[in-house]
Amino acid sequence: MKPTPNSPSENASILAFGAHPDDIEFGCGGVIARETRAGRSAHFIVGSRGEAGTHGTPAQRTAEAEKSAALLGATVEFVDLDGDAHLEIKVAHTIKLAGLLRRLRPAIVLAPSLVENQHPDHARLGRIVRDATRLARYGGLAELRALPPHAIDHLFFYAVSPDAEPGDITPVLIDISVPEIMSAWSAAMEAHASQLETRSYVDFQITRARLHGHRAGVAHATPLWPNDPLVFDSLAALGVSARKF
Repeated sequence: MKPTPNSPSENASILAFGAHPDDIEFGCGGVIARETRAGRSAHFIVGSRGEAGTHGTPAQRTAEAEKSAALLGATVEFVDLDGDAHLEIKVAHTIKLAGLLRRLRPAIVLAPSLVENQHPDHARLGRIVRDATRLARYGGLAELRALPPHAIDHLFFYAVSPDAEPGDITPVLIDISVPEIMSAWSAAMEAHASQLETRSYVDFQITRARLHGHRAGVAHATPLWPNDPLVFDSLAALGVSARKF
């Protein structure tokens, strides 16, 4: 049953989009682990197989993504969106992703941030996903009439690096400090072994989470940036503030 406005379901399904096989895990894998272990389903849509990367073959990176998603309690599928490092913003891509949204009918969508100072595929995919969440609601769209319209509850953006963090939006900080969650997240990142040959991405992401956690008075936290204002039934539904200094 779809939740009514302002009353999100405790078992809201999550759909996360990544331009490359490791983006979701590095950018918000701890959040995924926390949510799946709370009983929520999570599914990944990946727009390439990392074929332009310096390390790892497409087959290797596909296998790494499948293993990593399983470690987080999620499932994964790949879609053709021009190929790694060739992604362009096209109406056809937006409609394709809107169709996926109608088929999968998630409550919460996660996508790369729109900040341009990062891998260009990331920001472009974030924009395509944002637009797709809107088109998925339009019942008169001819290309999607075979599937009923679907309106998500929330769209959040994640950042794979500090440079990709939006500076004009206050983030929501998700506490991922539970040892079981941190362990699952670390294992999922380590599953992308081909990408760890030249840089310690696991330590890099854990350090970022530690810094965001210190800001909020917890051990580790992952920031997510809402696309729209968050609406609450009451002040009682609010969590704690991150203002600790």
